[in-house]
Amino acid sequence: MLLQVDEVIKRFGSTLALDCCSMQVEEGEVIGLLGPNGAGKTTCIRSIIGLIPIDEGSITVFSQKQDGKNREIRRNIGYVTQEITIYEQMSGRDNLAFFASLYGMDKLSIANRIEEVAQIIGLEGRLDDKPKHYSGGMKRRLNIGCALMHSPRLIIMDEPTVGIDPQSRSFILRFVKQLARDGSTIIYTSHYIEEVEAVASRIYIMDNGHMIAQGTLPELIARIQGDHFIEVEVRIASEEKKLQLQQLPDVKEVALEGNRYRIVVPGGIPVLDKIVLILSEQGLVTINTKQPNLEDVFLTLTGKQLRDEVQS
Repeated sequence: MLLQVDEVIKRFGSTLALDCCSMQVEEGEVIGLLGPNGAGKTTCIRSIIGLIPIDEGSITVFSQKQDGKNREIRRNIGYVTQEITIYEQMSGRDNLAFFASLYGMDKLSIANRIEEVAQIIGLEGRLDDKPKHYSGGMKRRLNIGCALMHSPRLIIMDEPTVGIDPQSRSFILRFVKQLARDGSTIIYTSHYIEEVEAVASRIYIMDNGHMIAQGTLPELIARIQGDHFIEVEVRIASEEKKLQLQQLPDVKEVALEGNRYRIVVPGGIPVLDKIVLILSEQGLVTINTKQPNLEDVFLTLTGKQLRDEVQS
């Protein structure tokens, strides 16, 4: 077991950020961590790294207790922050060297490792340029490279694809999959469910400071297999109609994305006629039923739609 988070509680004043939060990560796993804004994901990650102290519970990393003072733990974790933390006025090469030095690497090891990492992140031809001349995707890749210089045993990626173009996003996802194939242990958080579906061997769903579900993708989908999922597209959608749908006694959850309603109902319960009656004045375009996926699991367990969280 590489990481054990056991019944951790963390408060910020009167706010309970982590509420008996627990998770386990085995060596070689890629853990996807999903949760709405304010669920506690970043607080959990920073507690694992030792950047913030916890109030109760325990965190064990590499069989050692995390107390925030253990340099050995920090030297074996690579942290890819949600915010880009590179230095714009230093070259890509100097950024990689600087962050490697923070982990205690000597100059010769740094020089050898820079070429390896540059090839991994696809920046071997741009190392001597300053990041202020990079695209957003290239900055993201350099940000990841800085966290890989010291060959960490555990890589934590907190929203590594925020604000980048689709091509750079695809590159990073392919890169994460390659790290996984090479045996890296990764915790990956994202607001894009399809990213987690693509890279994670096991998934934790977090809400209100604690883990509400965990398992492989098939295991999580099996939890809601009895539910029925209906998608209704209309010409003009409204929050008022969404509330009316939610008030139907047999409807479990409703999410509104653009002009599309996503509705969860218990299997075998005939409610389609009631749904059509409510939405008929909005100009029905399509009505589809579908097999559940990870987004449906998230909606059912949290009552929220992750893409709404991105927009908010």
